[in-house]
Amino acid sequence: MSNAELSKRDLSVLWHPCTQMKDHEWLPIIPIRSGKGVWLEDFEGNRYLDAISSWWVNLFGHANPRINAALVQQLEKLEHVLLAGFSHEPVIELSERLVEITPPGLDRCFYADNGSSAVEVALKMSFHAWLNQGKTGKTKFVTLENSYHGETLGALSVGNVELYRKTYKPLLLETITAPSPDCYLREAGESWREYSLRQFEHMEKILRRQADEICAVIVEPLVQCAGNMRMYHPVYLERLRSACDRYGVHLIADEIAVGFGRTGTLFACEQAGITPDFLCLSKGLTGGYLPLSVVVTRNSIYDCFYDDYENLTAFLHSHSYTGNPLGCQAALATLDIFNDDDVIGNNVTLARAMQTATAELADHPHVAEIRQTGMILAIEMVRDRTTHEPWPWQERRGLKVYQHALQHGALLRPLGNVVYFMPPYVITPDEIRTLAEVARDGINLATTG
Repeated sequence: MSNAELSKRDLSVLWHPCTQMKDHEWLPIIPIRSGKGVWLEDFEGNRYLDAISSWWVNLFGHANPRINAALVQQLEKLEHVLLAGFSHEPVIELSERLVEITPPGLDRCFYADNGSSAVEVALKMSFHAWLNQGKTGKTKFVTLENSYHGETLGALSVGNVELYRKTYKPLLLETITAPSPDCYLREAGESWREYSLRQFEHMEKILRRQADEICAVIVEPLVQCAGNMRMYHPVYLERLRSACDRYGVHLIADEIAVGFGRTGTLFACEQAGITPDFLCLSKGLTGGYLPLSVVVTRNSIYDCFYDDYENLTAFLHSHSYTGNPLGCQAALATLDIFNDDDVIGNNVTLARAMQTATAELADHPHVAEIRQTGMILAIEMVRDRTTHEPWPWQERRGLKVYQHALQHGALLRPLGNVVYFMPPYVITPDEIRTLAEVARDGINLATTG
């Protein structure tokens, strides 16, 4: 079976996500036969270093033997059972362990299928909790500029990347948007902390004026991933938690992309020493194996729904595959690796290797900034590094980096003109150096002419 044969079959029946399908008249589809560690292999033996963890989900490599074994064991016992009126051991153990390792005060787990669904759960749960307390005026959510929380309509409503939401604007909830603490926009000489504090003043004003109509503020802690990997200082989260408490507003932390060690701590909120009211997790939750998400929340939220049936206060939200045993078992195996290995400590070494390997690009005439938070590193390509003038998006400079990388054995998938690394944690320093060389040459090629 050749790549070309499979690609032809693919294009006759498939509609790919986040893709203008007409591009594939000239941009080949790459069918993958197998994966091992950080490497993917196509049907003709070409290998690609998975620098983006297959859309940020893979933590410990493809075909990880420990997760594989856990799934085989579970498959022989139970593949699925409904979670309404029934339960099973993997979902109970996973919930116990998540309550143990998440920030203190998070006591209850509600499962869904994917990240967008988890955000939908948190939004509905926040609104409904206030409603059950008689706060009928609380109907709005505050989001940050440049934020992204998923593609379902509720999640899209609280996102702010126009590329994704503009088309569907007539269908979306009305939200309140606060300026982002995105530190790429800071003044010359201004620190990340100073800029993040200055930007928080806008959020403070919104909460002070409109708290009576606000259910919750939703944020991506520390890194706005789909918003070009823009980053900010933990002090913003500290101030936000305090303000939400003062004004009686819930805080939703969307750690779908940044949880499970991506930012240098197990959860990004730890760096601010805060506990959100709702913590949304997915992606790395199962090590990149199966779709599963969870919203971890407080007993005080749970208690808002706990009542006699006839009072109709229950949270009637469900998904057919809620708490799927296979997904839960993959998640337990993933947590076992965190428990047994010094993953966070090892990641410190890998993050330093990423910084060192890309340092030479800091002086590149078309690189405005190299920014990093833990195991996420981003390189911002611009037309003019002095003024930060961007390349016109129509020129698709990032796509040129993508094509170059594929030709040289790496999967890089830039966000616009931002090249980023978010690799599995089993990558080696040598592989990081190889990746940096490919990225450097790709950037040189993409910014010439």
